[in-house]
Amino acid sequence: MATISYLTTIQFDYGIVKTAGAECQRLGIARPLVVTDTGIRATGLLDRLLGSLGDGISHAVYDGTPPNPTEAAVLNALDAYRAHKADGIVAIGGGSSLDLGKAVALLATHPAPLVQYAAVEGGAARITAAVAPLIAIPTTAGTGSEVGRGSVIVLGDGRKLGLLSPHLLPRVALCDPELTLGLPSGLTAATGMDAMAHCIETFLSPLVNPPAEAIALDGLAKASACIERAMRDGQDREARWNMMMAAMEGAMAFQKGLGAVHALSHPLGALPGLKLHHGTLNAVLLPAVLRFNAPSVGDKMQRLAATMGLPQGADVAQAIAGLNARLGLPAGLQAMGVSRQALTGIAEAAPKDHCHGTNPRKASVAEYLQILEASY
Repeated sequence: MATISYLTTIQFDYGIVKTAGAECQRLGIARPLVVTDTGIRATGLLDRLLGSLGDGISHAVYDGTPPNPTEAAVLNALDAYRAHKADGIVAIGGGSSLDLGKAVALLATHPAPLVQYAAVEGGAARITAAVAPLIAIPTTAGTGSEVGRGSVIVLGDGRKLGLLSPHLLPRVALCDPELTLGLPSGLTAATGMDAMAHCIETFLSPLVNPPAEAIALDGLAKASACIERAMRDGQDREARWNMMMAAMEGAMAFQKGLGAVHALSHPLGALPGLKLHHGTLNAVLLPAVLRFNAPSVGDKMQRLAATMGLPQGADVAQAIAGLNARLGLPAGLQAMGVSRQALTGIAEAAPKDHCHGTNPRKASVAEYLQILEASY
């Protein structure tokens, strides 16, 4: 087991969830609100966490996290936090629960409304170190939200926006690959491609951050080698370990910025009535975005190909499309239920997303629309 102090403190090992009670005590959290969703409760993972809290820690549970976390859910969880007189948060689940936990930790100590803290509204400067302490426990290997400084929330006005600040980093991340052993194959594929998209987009971002690039490439190498193994055999402990590490590394590199994949997947994820999975969206959009960015990234496509174990001169976009097909992911946005009529609005929203500015090639609304059409 290694303790990593990079952006935050990370405990990474099989069985590490058992230390949750000790971590609460170390951080001075005596009355945590546990933030999760009904799926995690149904699998028994919530009970495993609660059993690890031990005596002396009084907890309450909010399990109403939706697939794409909403401002309404944040406010409901905030009510539960205040009713319990909580002094911190333990978030367990996929990226939705972890992001919701961050937003609750913010509003527990900062005045509403939530929109004033969105990055595109200049909100980073309004977020202070007073954010309530948060312990993050991922149960998927995808978003890496456990080590990310952002929380993406669908606001009441319908926009899916990022809250970004170093103060939103969880105080501790407990990364236990054992919690992913029962993850269904479809969710393994979708979340795994989320991790791969993060590694690829951060590497291609034009900002100068060599350590982040090195971390992103290591994560990509691990994910490329293990995602199909983890999907075929969910009990493959080595593959599960590597996928969780890849997800964590992808988010460690977030500080370098993401790009057009996320600038499009964020507004797509806010489409009413569809509940589109973020990682699946990223997978579907990635090939067309890679083709769009290729003229602007120098030799980075060749470096991506080598990292993924592809032959020299291989088409990375084509390889990702082939991987998506082997993983059984949707062939395009149409297969996910997105109407063609919605594409123009998504293209118009993309340049307003906080990830637009760090794409290696600036995209116009018309070019975003072309990417969407190519992904349809």
